[in-house]
Amino acid sequence: MIIEMKNIRKSFGSNDVLKNVSLTLKGGEICALLGENGAGKSTLMNILGGVLPADSGQISVDGKQVEFNTPSESQEAGIAFIHQELNLINDLPIYENMFLGRELKTKRGSLDLEKMYEETEKMFQQMNVNLDPGMMVGDLDASYKQIVEICRAMMTKASIIIMDEPTTSLTDQEIERVFMMMKTLKDHNVGIIFISHKLNEVMEICNRYVVLRDGNLVAEGDVETVTTNDLARFMVGFDVRTEPLLREKKIGAEILRVQGLTSNYSFRDIDFSIKAGEIVGVTGLLGDGRSELFQAIFGADKIDSGKIFLNGKEVSLKSTTQAIEAGIAYLPRNRKENAIIKDMDIIENASIVTWPKFSKRGIINAKKHEEMFEKQKKALRLKMGKLTDSITSLSGGNQQKVVLAKWLASDPKLLILDNPTQGVDVGAKEDIYDIILQLADSDIAIIVLSSEATEIIRVCDRALVMYHGVIQGEVAGEEMNEQNIMSLATGGQLTYT
Repeated sequence: MIIEMKNIRKSFGSNDVLKNVSLTLKGGEICALLGENGAGKSTLMNILGGVLPADSGQISVDGKQVEFNTPSESQEAGIAFIHQELNLINDLPIYENMFLGRELKTKRGSLDLEKMYEETEKMFQQMNVNLDPGMMVGDLDASYKQIVEICRAMMTKASIIIMDEPTTSLTDQEIERVFMMMKTLKDHNVGIIFISHKLNEVMEICNRYVVLRDGNLVAEGDVETVTTNDLARFMVGFDVRTEPLLREKKIGAEILRVQGLTSNYSFRDIDFSIKAGEIVGVTGLLGDGRSELFQAIFGADKIDSGKIFLNGKEVSLKSTTQAIEAGIAYLPRNRKENAIIKDMDIIENASIVTWPKFSKRGIINAKKHEEMFEKQKKALRLKMGKLTDSITSLSGGNQQKVVLAKWLASDPKLLILDNPTQGVDVGAKEDIYDIILQLADSDIAIIVLSSEATEIIRVCDRALVMYHGVIQGEVAGEEMNEQNIMSLATGGQLTYT
């Protein structure tokens, strides 16, 4: 199959999202579609997937002009779309989700649950996925939900599969499994459009690349002819920094200290401290316990033993409300599931944490919130329309900035950022790194939890490396390199020569 999109244009009001963009994809090809958040990638794919109509331009399948008015028309043409927002129903088991909209029926017309279970099990075996088809989707973490989505797309026997950031919340092992699936599909002459911000993944799995910037097609070619730095430059229009972000540190008084902190299931014997103006990274591999540790410090999870000191005084935080009142803010790791409220608009999402702070007799002071957000909007370089636009109208990077604005409004003394740049592009990453440095300069103690060693090295003063729930070691200065971090994250020790 060959898909051709020619001279596609799309506007939302006065915002020209796509300006004369053309794209070709052949069967057996994996093409990276790259660009910053808001560059037009998802809009272009939504047009191909029948979710949105183009204002002008044409789409051809095997030389024949087509028009997709609905997602089902696109699917019938052999195109499967794995959306960034996962289309799964938490209250149904996996096997029913696998057949949503194309349920198998018995001769009597009832749902053939047994057959759907068997077909799902066969697909999982084929793809080496170790999941029980009878599990409820709501019991899966984000990574396995993504795996289910990919398997569901493969069951439709599509000739073209669009993958919109499929690896954002996956572990290295799961990413490897997805890549193996993609290579198998490629061998069966399936074409794949791969949208990702992880440029090293693009270099590993893709044959071709297409780059959009501000709605324009700015670069395309064979992946083997470029480097990750080239791709980053095409995306943002200038050379992207990769060196550690050095700064003059102004370290103040101790903000947080923990002693012997233990949760019987997630972490044990944790000791560390952080001072005002410090940026401390916490990293490791999946299952290291870092998110659970800081959720417990934030009052969201139970602590079995140990002590927490804030500003030199021992505290016992039994709820997140108490933690916020004590000056702690926590930006959670999964923006879509834990940070934004999709049914609320931008200003509601940005102000919800401080509603109790700026209200009298239960009435929220909307003007005060808007004034505060207006300052943060400039400081965070937020690209957005009206305050009352839906939060989902923003790109991933700008959603993340709104979440950050929400917590900064609480005037924290300790800011915990759990995977702060997950699913954002290289340009937005740089903005967020700059914001982190500025916040540290304003006497806030900052903890950055991240799986990316390169991110920890770039932005942090020192790093704690966790392994199976314990702090395996601490690195700083020249010792803070990928080799040492990986050695500690896998249970090893630092070797000094």
